[in-house]
Amino acid sequence: MPIKPRQERDLRAGIVEMAERYDYPLQWWDRRRLRDELASDRYLGAVYDGASGHLHPLEYAFGLARAALAAGVRIFEHSRVVELVRGAKPRLRTACGEVVADFAVIAGNAWLRGIAPELESRIMPVGTYIAATAPLGPGRAGALIRNDMAVADVNWALDYFRLSRDHRLLFGGRASYSSYPPPNLRAVMRRRIHAVFPQLDDLPIEYLWGGYVDISRNRAPHWGRLAPNIYFARGFSGHGVASTGLGRPAARRGDQGAVRAAGPVREDPACHLPGGRALRTPLLVLAMAWYRLRDALW
Repeated sequence: MPIKPRQERDLRAGIVEMAERYDYPLQWWDRRRLRDELASDRYLGAVYDGASGHLHPLEYAFGLARAALAAGVRIFEHSRVVELVRGAKPRLRTACGEVVADFAVIAGNAWLRGIAPELESRIMPVGTYIAATAPLGPGRAGALIRNDMAVADVNWALDYFRLSRDHRLLFGGRASYSSYPPPNLRAVMRRRIHAVFPQLDDLPIEYLWGGYVDISRNRAPHWGRLAPNIYFARGFSGHGVASTGLGRPAARRGDQGAVRAAGPVREDPACHLPGGRALRTPLLVLAMAWYRLRDALW
């Protein structure tokens, strides 16, 4: 959803491109139409995608785990890999043991430090945070987002939110580009919520949590191989719930189509984050400060 006229122009052009290039229809809602569904005056309008949806990501993860267990997969939690030894049979070493396999898939996202340097140089761990308010109750929640849609703006450091099954507002935003959570995070999240919904000034935040996602330079995911028997999936940039399923063929060693699709990682300088390990975080902080300033001013 746009907050500035520049964003509205870009979104309207995107609707045309999606229809003409991909035959995918999207709706433009002006401010009045949006206000019929969303009790906020912050936005100039919205692109509405009636063919999409949202889900409970933890329940989805549990469902994937149950399906994997039913297929004979063994899951070992709390077994952090500390070293990948490459060879005819890759070895994945942990503090208490190791796994030797015919092939391996690296899908550690932001947690690859020391495992695969050629992948680590292409991603940036970024902290992202979500607040859950106290329950609003069915009536107040229904008046806030009448059609129960999931919502996001288009700022570079965006806000995104939806209602939970127990009628809470789940509100995400406020990324961190260092290894520390933002100071006064609860107060920051309250301000962001109230910028969208000032009518919730009396509603406390009951839960607040965060974690790291892996951001790629072009914000696009990347599947490929480090070796004939080592596959990877990385760079989902906050969209992993939707897009990680597209990488399933990487785990099928016998699927020759997947082997062709998942080519070796290319040494493309444009894919690397500048600055190396020492300077890439300060450079990214400066870049994000510029984009936030642009969102604020025009």
